[in-house]
Amino acid sequence: MKTPLKTFVSTLIAGSLLLAAESRWKSPMDLPPQPGLPDPLMRSDGSHVRSKSVWEHQRRPELKELFAHYMYGAIPEKPPGIHFVTKLSDSSFLGGGATLKLVEISFRDPEAPHLDLMVIVPNRLSKPAPVFLAMNFCGNDALIQDARVPLPKAWLNKSCAGCTDGHATEQSRGTQTRDWPVSEMIRRGYALATFCSADADADRGDISEGIHAWIAKHSNPPVPATAANRGTIAAWAWGFERCVDYLVTDGTIDPKRIAVVGHSRNGKTALLAAAFDERIALCVAHQAGCGGTAPSRGTVGESVQRINQVFPHWFNAEFKQFSTDPNRLPFDQHELIALVAPRPVLLGNAEADQWANPAGQFEMLKAADPVYRMLGVEGLFDARLPENGISLKGNLGYFIRPGNHSMTAGDWELFLDFADLHLRKSR
Repeated sequence: MKTPLKTFVSTLIAGSLLLAAESRWKSPMDLPPQPGLPDPLMRSDGSHVRSKSVWEHQRRPELKELFAHYMYGAIPEKPPGIHFVTKLSDSSFLGGGATLKLVEISFRDPEAPHLDLMVIVPNRLSKPAPVFLAMNFCGNDALIQDARVPLPKAWLNKSCAGCTDGHATEQSRGTQTRDWPVSEMIRRGYALATFCSADADADRGDISEGIHAWIAKHSNPPVPATAANRGTIAAWAWGFERCVDYLVTDGTIDPKRIAVVGHSRNGKTALLAAAFDERIALCVAHQAGCGGTAPSRGTVGESVQRINQVFPHWFNAEFKQFSTDPNRLPFDQHELIALVAPRPVLLGNAEADQWANPAGQFEMLKAADPVYRMLGVEGLFDARLPENGISLKGNLGYFIRPGNHSMTAGDWELFLDFADLHLRKSR
């Protein structure tokens, strides 16, 4: 039986408001300061997690609710009536080495946001391919030079090359090919699936053009879609989940080997998506920094106060109340990493990118390690920061390379190496 659209949205909004009103969590100012990192294996009632069952059925759901309530906001539900339409499938892509697919993900309500997913799959494999699912910032068209890839219709940041007045132009095509080595991914036997963040929500504090705007339009009483505390990272994670909905149906993709990857704000999103969606098998969060993989209690680089001032739309209203006292947070980012356990996580960093607090990110891996160990798998291979800057062994990987805040073809080589260790070891 199909759920009427209005009933679905009303239930969604009412449920969110009820959660906020009846939440058992304290107001931020009533939370006790915790200068040290919270113990991921200690529940809110003070009891310790000593078994996989307690972690999966009690502590893990508790942490998810904590992050949703105090920081990111809830990841929106899937609208009813999801549809996948393949607009193009070309098996001659890359000289016949790959198949290029352009897939539109839409919903029963034509006013709901739709996602344009680009999927590139190697042709030579005898089995379904492992895939890297990535959210891009400037449109699928920027990643490859192909006039058939549609330009994104939503607003884009002025930092995107070839954009005019917030929108992509024909000059946008292929402007990021150097940073997305698609041919190398295909050569190494990996598919790439990617969508533009703007399809899920625009990266601007003054307006939402995506899922939050759609929910706001159908809510009663109205919920402002333009609120600067609407939780855009959660909206982007919603986009990851909808793309996974498609990928598990594509017979050329192995549904058990879906990896997510993201850089900077996209890395924050990839980690949140992996923490909440267990269909994701591996996560690469590159230079994700504050609000992602660096400690909120950190004293190096970007602070909670700074990120809330500059990017207020990324997080919810509750998170703003921790700006001047992040020690009151009942969690830190090592516990978001721990939510991915026992699945592998790789954090990438650069020496000159101290704004992202590379050393603090390694501390987050160390603090998440006990959860992996409790679940019976190796976390960090070595608790010492690797001298050569690269540690890919273990389920908690880390590297730091020379350079600045960027995602390069060289970084992709390490992403692929990490995936080789964990997605191919049993095959």
